[in-house]
Amino acid sequence: MLQITSTMAGTILQINISVGDQVENNQEIAILESMKMEIPVESQEAGRVKEIKVAEGDFVNEGDVLIVLE
Repeated sequence: MLQITSTMAGTILQINISVGDQVENNQEIAILESMKMEIPVESQEAGRVKEIKVAEGDFVNEGDVLIVLE
């Protein structure tokens, strides 16, 4: 099981994947807003999306788990 975590604190603006989707290494899976900047969140591994632990509009801290891959 692989986890994609937030690289910084901010608000989830957009989620670009759904449960069951296959993602590739370096694929943009979400967009995080932090300090009025939009930061892409990329998958560091390939895998199938098992669980999305956040929703658009949620505030996350650095290190929070966003997506679980299998």
